[in-house]
Amino acid sequence: MRTPDLTHAHWTKSSHSGANGGDCLELALAISGFAPIRDSKQATHGPVIPFTRPAWTAFVSALARS
Repeated sequence: MRTPDLTHAHWTKSSHSGANGGDCLELALAISGFAPIRDSKQATHGPVIPFTRPAWTAFVSALARS
């Protein structure tokens, strides 16, 4: 699998995280074919998990069903 270029990624946090949302994931959606996520507490230096779009969609759908 290729690694997405995150140079110009626009990261967004859930509106459900609140003002002090310390345990949040950030998601970058404008990356071709990918839905990369990262930990908001380690946004600059932490790892990024580059989900493919189909894998992310399946993950979110499974959460919604549970």
